Amino acid sequence: MIPTTQINRLLNTPSIEELWDMHTRCMAGYGFDRLIYGYTRYRTATSLGDPEDFVLLTNHAPDYTDVFIGEGLFFHAPMVRWALEHDGACSWSVLKMMIASGTMSDQENKVLEFNQSKNVTAGYSVSFKSISPRTKGAIALTARQGLDQEEVDAIWEEHGEDIVALNNMAHLRILSLPYTAPGRSLTKRQREVLEWVGDGKTIQDIAMLLELTPATVEKHLRLAREALSVETTAQAVLKAAFQNQMFVIDT
Repeated sequence: MIPTTQINRLLNTPSIEELWDMHTRCMAGYGFDRLIYGYTRYRTATSLGDPEDFVLLTNHAPDYTDVFIGEGLFFHAPMVRWALEHDGACSWSVLKMMIASGTMSDQENKVLEFNQSKNVTAGYSVSFKSISPRTKGAIALTARQGLDQEEVDAIWEEHGEDIVALNNMAHLRILSLPYTAPGRSLTKRQREVLEWVGDGKTIQDIAMLLELTPATVEKHLRLAREALSVETTAQAVLKAAFQNQMFVIDT
């Protein structure tokens, strides 16, 4: 049974950084000391979207993430493929069946070899239920070194429901908190002008409300579009809303 205090702390954490620190420590208590969480809102039939738009959190060492994430190895990871096609939790024991089937590609085998070289060999993946075909989130829970998959499955047999519940709560909380990729955060003024656009105000309206010139409002909108890597102001409003960058309380 998950303690009520743990649930309340998770639900009331004010930032993604604090939530992630709390969640990684909680999962380590179950034997999963290395995690990768990913979420995209821009999935299509042939792409997961721009990696720079992902919500991506991990506590793996840089020598792992620089290759697995930085070099795009995760695109070919068998458990990522499983997560894209399923909801729920899955033991990494299925990898043995995938290997035995003889259907794995050279790129997938390369991922397995790399993971084995970094002792990423036992664990579970949790794929979160999506409400839109454009969205998908999942987390990979890597067991600490020294635990084999049979031992991990035994842990899951005893605590699996609690682990899934905690990861679902963390996932939903992450989606409600502001998140920006490095170099893509908005300034306070850029947020303000986008918020007024979202409220249906014109450039002239915003200039009067903020006591700025229309040209200055246009400049802030242009810089907001550049920061968010979009072409139109409408796209900027949508992306800023997705990332919870608008109508936030400054802390």
